[in-house]
Amino acid sequence: MEVCRPKVDAFVLHWLQSEPLRRSDFWEDRNGNCRIVSSLAIKLCETSDTWRRLVAPVAESVAQEICSSTSKPTKSKLTRQLIATRLTQRNKREVKGSDVLEGRQPKPEHVCSGCGKPIKAERNHCANCAIEGATERLVNAARIGRVAARTPEVLAKQADSQRRHSRARSSWDKSSQPAWLTPELFSQKIQPLLAQMSSSAIARQISVSRWYAGRIREGYRPHPRHREALAGLVGITGADQRD
Repeated sequence: MEVCRPKVDAFVLHWLQSEPLRRSDFWEDRNGNCRIVSSLAIKLCETSDTWRRLVAPVAESVAQEICSSTSKPTKSKLTRQLIATRLTQRNKREVKGSDVLEGRQPKPEHVCSGCGKPIKAERNHCANCAIEGATERLVNAARIGRVAARTPEVLAKQADSQRRHSRARSSWDKSSQPAWLTPELFSQKIQPLLAQMSSSAIARQISVSRWYAGRIREGYRPHPRHREALAGLVGITGADQRD
């Protein structure tokens, strides 16, 4: 067992560091000793085949050395008597030219960190426990976002953006709006097509935030100065209306 003890210890240490252990995996006897339950003991016993494969070559090598030191001299002193290798089938494999199989490192059962239910390796929680964790992460993200939105840099940026849009609204001349681009046309033809566009595309087209662009997608009527640019985004032009 000593020959594979480092790998056994590494396996157990990796299990303790990477996988949670459930409360139901242990019990305490009347003397205060902590024991593992049968189900966990069975899982540990299932790894014995791996350790057997690791010990087998060493056991056969020791047996070969003992046999060589006690066997009778052969016709040729250079000839070494071979013993049966039933553990690894090394003799048969060498004759066939194949490699001796090595033991595979066992993997501990991957379980949910919340309830201990077996789950896929790429996940940390089961479906039920993930809901609670996702809700907590959203609350934390919202809290971080609110704090970040109150920093002097962000507030200064918001004030600058508001002043820029205010100047654009006050300097906009209604007479610059094309005659064909009426409020009715925008509501009946352009607005439905905007619902099919992405918020990013709308935001880039009229230089607004994605939040404001999302409101436009939902049916909010933006300032009239944006109508011509939004009409061009959905492919509606004055030539189409004249036709």
